[in-house]
Amino acid sequence: MLVSNTVLGLLVGLTLGIVGAFGGLAAFLLVLVLGAAGFLAGRLLDGQLDLGGLAGRSRSTSARP
Repeated sequence: MLVSNTVLGLLVGLTLGIVGAFGGLAAFLLVLVLGAAGFLAGRLLDGQLDLGGLAGRSRSTSARP
């Protein structure tokens, strides 16, 4: 069974967050942020996230009005 880059990135981010944190609200926030970063990195590697929209460019071929 193959794991997608999205899931792998999420797991790596969560693992790093748990290893780097030892409790409390700060630990929860750290795990949340690193998990989200890992998830987004995985989506980017899977080609399911288009960062061109943030810079005013996108992969879509539709014309903008």
